[in-house]
Amino acid sequence: MPAKHAPAPAKKAAATPPPGQAHAAPPAQQKGPEPDLAFGAFQRGYYITAFALATARAAGKNDPKSMTLVGELYANGLGVPQDDKKAAAWYRLAAARGDANAMFALAMFALQGRAGPRDRQQSAKWLAAAAKLGHPIAAYDLALLYIEGELFPRDFTRAAELLRQAAAAGNPQAEYALGTLYKQGRGVPRDMHEAVHLFALAALADQTDAEVEYGIALFNGDGIARNQPLAAEIFRKAALKGNPIAQDRLALILANGVGAKADPIEAAKWHLIAKAAGDTDLSLDEFVAKMDATARATAEKRAAPWIAFIKQAIAAKTAKPPQTPAPAEAAKK
Repeated sequence: MPAKHAPAPAKKAAATPPPGQAHAAPPAQQKGPEPDLAFGAFQRGYYITAFALATARAAGKNDPKSMTLVGELYANGLGVPQDDKKAAAWYRLAAARGDANAMFALAMFALQGRAGPRDRQQSAKWLAAAAKLGHPIAAYDLALLYIEGELFPRDFTRAAELLRQAAAAGNPQAEYALGTLYKQGRGVPRDMHEAVHLFALAALADQTDAEVEYGIALFNGDGIARNQPLAAEIFRKAALKGNPIAQDRLALILANGVGAKADPIEAAKWHLIAKAAGDTDLSLDEFVAKMDATARATAEKRAAPWIAFIKQAIAAKTAKPPQTPAPAEAAKK
């Protein structure tokens, strides 16, 4: 038979207070954190209200988050006239009180030459300060500087540490970049399983380059079980977003019927699009050349809108910048 539960101990009688002494009042309930009304107004687009609440809270409670919010309003001209110098002043007040978002904002100001001349060294210092406090985007940007090796000596180990910090916070760009380090064995031991895991995480967040890497790994069975149909779906998703590597891979799949049903016209279409963006593939050139004229003409017709868009984008990128500043820029000077 199951053992019986032991009887609960008798409750002690409450102590009787001495005559003439009232019962002590129950302890007050602990209040939760005070709601940030200024940020709530900012999120709803009530910028004038946000400015009034944030400046009052900054003055009354010396609150760094409110100072950063005032800086944001001045930086973007929301509810107040746009003013980089006032924005930077508020960011500096908040940064001096340990606000990582303000430090990151100052890093971007220094990098872009806002409220003063461009200063990459100063930008890097603010990035380091913000990253030290756990700011994920600052950690990612600082990692890129260590990979670049211009402001700092190139250090892939330090870059990997910073990318790991940003990836742990869910930053998809950091997940992808850290995955490439694991794939190459730079700053970390080469580990394709970990690389593919990171590519998959970033791909779930729609990071296009990660989608391509994840698709390649799935197609080849490198670091993960081979799944060519899933790879084809991922390549198609990245191809539709304009990635020429994915377009080329999808063209190969459709040309050979591996991972998806063969479709010569679609294969030729995607090859022509990828080729217009600068991705060459001699085997697909030969594949298209051997098509009959009607099928090739159909593929060219399907590819034409994409190719026109690519040509416009290339022309816009290579166009010379205007000699005179835009009105908004001229007003700042």
